[in-house]
Amino acid sequence: MRGRAAGRLEACVSLRRVRPVRLIAYSDYLCPWCYNASVRLERLVAEAPDVSVEWRSYLLRPRPSARRDLETFRAYTESWRRPAAEEDAPRFRVWQGSEGPPSHSLPPHLVAKAAARVGPDAFRRMHARLLRAYFEENRDISADATLRALWDELELPDDGFAQREDPELLARVLAEHDEALRFGASGVPSLRAADSDAVVTGALPMETYRRFAERLRERAAVGAV
Repeated sequence: MRGRAAGRLEACVSLRRVRPVRLIAYSDYLCPWCYNASVRLERLVAEAPDVSVEWRSYLLRPRPSARRDLETFRAYTESWRRPAAEEDAPRFRVWQGSEGPPSHSLPPHLVAKAAARVGPDAFRRMHARLLRAYFEENRDISADATLRALWDELELPDDGFAQREDPELLARVLAEHDEALRFGASGVPSLRAADSDAVVTGALPMETYRRFAERLRERAAVGAV
């Protein structure tokens, strides 16, 4: 019996070494809490090489709207002080300058998807750059000129920027948004295991993300023995 138990334990340990923990995160580039979640999940991936995060689109503002003026938008960004006050938050800046407000969520998602066609690293860098440009630098990431500037700054292929206009990318963004709703995501950020349709919504503390990944490892190990 002891030998059999030892064998099972060895199988569990071996599985935990090789079987990845795949997470799906639904996010919007205009969501301040998504910025916190993105920074934390990036840290989780850096800490645990077996963890990967696939970012999918959720549209808080799916259509252009001219209802908000700049002063109203500036007042709204005072609410960013709440996510900014969390201990491990990235830098936020209440809106200054004359850019904005952003028209809607689609443009940055389409540019991120265009970057993904260049490669995973290009997506990762564009994903982080969009969030920083909006929340730290107060740049209108729905404006084509801003998006082009970010694309060039990251030295992505010149002809790749036009991919944002591909109807296939628009269909993918909308399909991901619909998928999040179908799984019960009531807002963003929302997270689920890749093999599960149960979503958890909210920017969770770093330790909670770590425990979530550990539970998925344990579940995979038990299921394989």
